[in-house]
Amino acid sequence: MMEFLNFYVVPGIVTGSIYALGAIGITLIFGILRFGHFAHGDLATSGAYLALGATALLGLTPWAALPVAMLLTALLAYGIHRLFYRHLESRPKILTVIASLGIGMMLRSVVQVVWGVDPLAYGSGIARAQAFGPLMLRPREIATLALTLALVAALLAFLRYSKWGKAMRAMSDNPDLARLCGVDNDRVTRLTWFIVGALAAASGFCLGINTELTTMMGWSAMLSMFAAAVLGGVGRVEGAVVGGLVIGLAEELSVLVVPSPYKSATAFVILLAILLLRPQGIFKGKVL
Repeated sequence: MMEFLNFYVVPGIVTGSIYALGAIGITLIFGILRFGHFAHGDLATSGAYLALGATALLGLTPWAALPVAMLLTALLAYGIHRLFYRHLESRPKILTVIASLGIGMMLRSVVQVVWGVDPLAYGSGIARAQAFGPLMLRPREIATLALTLALVAALLAFLRYSKWGKAMRAMSDNPDLARLCGVDNDRVTRLTWFIVGALAAASGFCLGINTELTTMMGWSAMLSMFAAAVLGGVGRVEGAVVGGLVIGLAEELSVLVVPSPYKSATAFVILLAILLLRPQGIFKGKVL
């Protein structure tokens, strides 16, 4: 039982929390802006490498560099919106989806040019796990879970109690009615991209610090993030969190029956099943 908890359940929860941060960004974009953002994985990769750059240029520790990376990635996400997506708002959404694929490739290429294609890491050495009863947790795993809880709680409180959080929810429900009620949809769109960029940086950073930094890591994780968003219910933040945890646990537990290189296929199977059986997801979100 201890081996099962420490080698399957704990890694599944940690991985699921990383997927949850990415899935929240995906679900916010689809819920408010109405398109699937296929550059989200590479945006997360950009945030992870920006944190690495901050550690090298500013002499910060990786966790101290995270707020810098979140701010820079938020600005990057807004810049992408201004340069590309804003000009496609009046066009069919499928054009924006296709454009996001190209933007993802552009971001990945920039990362490869600046940092190269070899795997990198935030630090060297072996991180020893600490015992918490029957559980063995590394400090980075504890920090990842704490960061996820803090960001999710802050976002839920913002959406529920703040003026602009309520405006985001109103625009998600009905953009035209929100505009008639006095909501500044353009400002809500800008705010959405800032939040999405910050969360993408956090997910990419946590993925990199718990594994390693590669230029393809965000692209590889994007299917799992999309599966988490759809499973929980597109447009529902709490659904993205639950979906991320389910996908993370399912991937880690799948190695009990299939070889580990194929565990990412678990997310694809779950995604197909949920689209066929319950397209609105667990929390009855928007149907793709």
